[in-house]
Amino acid sequence: MSANLMDDASHTYDAIVIGSGISGGWAAKELCEKGLKTLVLERGRNVEHIKDYPTATTPPWEFRYRGRISQKQHDENPLITKAAGYGEDCDHFFVKDADHPYVQEKPFDWIRGYQVGGKSLTWGRATQRWSEFEFTAPKRFGYGIEWPIGYKDVAPWYSHVEKFIGICGNKDGLEAMPDGEFMKPFDMNAPLVHIKESLNKNYTDRHLVHARWAHITDPKQIHLDQGRGQCQARNMCMRGCPFGGYFSSVSSTLPWAKKTGNLTIRPHSVVHSIIYDEATGKASGVKVIDANSKEEIIYKSRIIFLNASALNSNLVLLNSKSKRFPNGLGNDSGLLGKYIAFHNYRASVSADIDGFLDKYYFGRNPTDLILVNFRNLHKQETDFFGGYTTFMNAYRDQHPAENDNEGQIGAEYKEELCEPGSWHVFAYLQGETVPKESNHVRLSEDKTDQWGIPLLVTSVSYDDNDERMIKDFHTQMSEMLEKAGCKNIEVYNNKQAPGLDIHEMGGVRMGKDPNTSLLNEWNQLHHCKNVFVTDGACMASTGNQSPSILYMALTARAANYAADEIKKGNL
Repeated sequence: MSANLMDDASHTYDAIVIGSGISGGWAAKELCEKGLKTLVLERGRNVEHIKDYPTATTPPWEFRYRGRISQKQHDENPLITKAAGYGEDCDHFFVKDADHPYVQEKPFDWIRGYQVGGKSLTWGRATQRWSEFEFTAPKRFGYGIEWPIGYKDVAPWYSHVEKFIGICGNKDGLEAMPDGEFMKPFDMNAPLVHIKESLNKNYTDRHLVHARWAHITDPKQIHLDQGRGQCQARNMCMRGCPFGGYFSSVSSTLPWAKKTGNLTIRPHSVVHSIIYDEATGKASGVKVIDANSKEEIIYKSRIIFLNASALNSNLVLLNSKSKRFPNGLGNDSGLLGKYIAFHNYRASVSADIDGFLDKYYFGRNPTDLILVNFRNLHKQETDFFGGYTTFMNAYRDQHPAENDNEGQIGAEYKEELCEPGSWHVFAYLQGETVPKESNHVRLSEDKTDQWGIPLLVTSVSYDDNDERMIKDFHTQMSEMLEKAGCKNIEVYNNKQAPGLDIHEMGGVRMGKDPNTSLLNEWNQLHHCKNVFVTDGACMASTGNQSPSILYMALTARAANYAADEIKKGNL
């Protein structure tokens, strides 16, 4: 293969964005609005809003397996079929295992969706802001480095993002989960109202509130201008929403960027590496391999935003080798690919609750509630580091005779189906994990993918801190549910491998000191200032809140900074 080195207008841009998902879409939007001719490189196929949602309105009886998957499909894809929400109705938005191998030195479930829009089409949509506690806790309690920014630096960019994408939730005035720009939330069902009241009665530090979700419940003009409408409470989000009720880059940021006339999207573009110019001390462009033809192409630009998702961004930088950077672009510290972290999703609790049989709920509510983190805020008070967010909800059985093995046929059974059964409560953990140098990714020395790029080796595992957090969650949650009058309380530890949380972070972490980090306070590589990394790879710690909206806020902040620096002649 020979590289196409044409240096003409068709291969030269002001900015290149690698990746079209949640953060890449925001980079494209902000840069295009600033007048920069921007190329978005996506390794997967093209996906257009509505047009490429083939199952969005398909009734369940028209699926061959009623939305589930065949044994053959499971056997051929044992990894990706573990993903939350994966099914016959949305498998087209996930990779096939055999097409994208990697090396698991330790068990790690790497969940990926390669298409324009990336995993923004299938994400969980929870959008809580980080608090100042999360930015400062690693340094305060000694389990991580100091973040180069704090909540006040990101707060206006949170607002910027929230207004545009549409977030539902309540303003609760809680220090551990700051308020934002919200529309009305979905209703809280009756058992959860009862549990909330019990928590208020029995504790001073336990707050059950509406989580913040990227669902439009009261469209504003900015959302109508995007061609998006109100969430219909179908809870079929992972099929792609034809109403634009939830945020994805395909329904929101990328079409908005396209309207400026400054956007070019190139799908089927597998990024090999970022090219470093020894003479200028900057990156000059990106080397791409066409996914179909295997042709090598060079695209040039003044700035590069790396938003390929955390582990792929690590891979690209590790593979971007030069005389100046023999161990990967910007890697003077030797820490590139290290301090990979994730969220602890292993623990859950379920229970039954009597009563409320005259109560139900509207539609198929796509949102849960949150028990806001109450651990290790002002001081280190437990035998584990970090905090945890708890997602919670309650639901009713399909019909009263759900446990009756008899009579499940005939008129009486059909009559029973018309009435719902009793209420059940569930809660699950989203816990902070401690970044460790031993948790890392690196390039394979002898294995490559179908495009000749070294495979990524994952070496990531849990530790005793995670086990102690799980124990505390089980104890505290059981106690809280018992005080609320719940019964048949059961605790679970699914023991899933890291990665299945789909919140992988780190490897290219931000920091104040170039000796202990890769990126500065503006998400620039310390040693290559025209390369910005604003996806999960940039994270110095994981916090306990869902991270996607922080990636979006950091991306918007960095993109505006980059555009201003170009105007000043600094980039």
